[in-house]
Amino acid sequence: MSKLFMFEKPLGMRDTLPRLYETKAAARDKISTEIKKWGYQFIETPALEYYETVGEASAILDQQLFKLLDQQGHTLVLRPDMTAPIARAAASKMLKEQVPLRLAYSANVYRAQQREGGRPAEFEQIGIECIGNGSISADAEMITLMADVLLAAGLKDFKISIGHIGFLQELFLSILGNEERASVLRKFLYEKNYVGYREHVKSLPLSSIDKQRLIAFISLRGGEDTISRALELLENSVGQETLTELKELAQQLKAYGVEEYVSFDLTLVSHMSYYTGTLFEVYAGEVGSPIGNGGRYDNLLAKFGWNAPATGFAIRMDRLVEAVGSVDENNETQCILFSSERRNDAISAARALRAQGKSVALQDINSVTNVDAYTASFAEVQFFVGNGGSKK
Repeated sequence: MSKLFMFEKPLGMRDTLPRLYETKAAARDKISTEIKKWGYQFIETPALEYYETVGEASAILDQQLFKLLDQQGHTLVLRPDMTAPIARAAASKMLKEQVPLRLAYSANVYRAQQREGGRPAEFEQIGIECIGNGSISADAEMITLMADVLLAAGLKDFKISIGHIGFLQELFLSILGNEERASVLRKFLYEKNYVGYREHVKSLPLSSIDKQRLIAFISLRGGEDTISRALELLENSVGQETLTELKELAQQLKAYGVEEYVSFDLTLVSHMSYYTGTLFEVYAGEVGSPIGNGGRYDNLLAKFGWNAPATGFAIRMDRLVEAVGSVDENNETQCILFSSERRNDAISAARALRAQGKSVALQDINSVTNVDAYTASFAEVQFFVGNGGSKK
């Protein structure tokens, strides 16, 4: 093995060093506590799933799946998201449970990268799934709980953008006439290429009125008045029902008191193809990519034999930590340095401190080459050497 290759990692893989680990752990604990307050129960699923079930049900592109073969020749995948595995588990083992199900998770997911671009191939998600609840109340619960967990994690500057994939689809199909044309425009929106969107609309064989409607559509971003402006673009009431849903959602979010954290963006498109209704993304601070996303996916459970509505969200822990910043630099860990003749005393002292809930590093002084450098980062240092003990 060459010395260069010895330190390399597979494409997109990252090490999590102690400081970042502690920051993520602190945020995870706060989020988990808040999620449990809302009646959600945590669940674990395997890292490996069958390609023919979870792999194909997932909305992640096939080329982003890590695939391998088991000894029986079955194709497996490293889970690319958590929604599909939880849908599998719920449909196969929880049908007799009380519905709606409120499930939560904290797990790593895996998405292969074709080239290095700073994007991780393995990252942690924490999130929830509410299965068996098709009401707007469930959508409001998702968005409110997302706001609550972000606040609990210490994030103050964020905005949750809410859209409705049903409205976008109905509007596009009513004007463009087929899915192929609609998919081209959705791609421009997903890439947030609004210049390309406008130029493409101008080139389409449509009436000037329909072109104006499509161009006016990309301005449907902002406050609750966005929904009223969207109504003006409708023809023959196509899409009106979805806007009525968004109006009701806006009222419920006001009742929860989280309206300051939300805005509406009816141009919102997700790379997750299983969304069927309300969907949302959250942006924070200087982080360029969404730190979380979610929405309604009423058709996914049917792929596992259970026709049930569902909604949920996931938060990217790496992006959340980037937005929140690192934990306090104060290290509360104490250190006890001992020589061989005072070993027993040092062990007893460390045990007593740990019983009080303190963190203690117990270190043989003979293994330390530079005592001052080694002890510099500890909150308190005790020496058990020679005939007596001392504190530093």
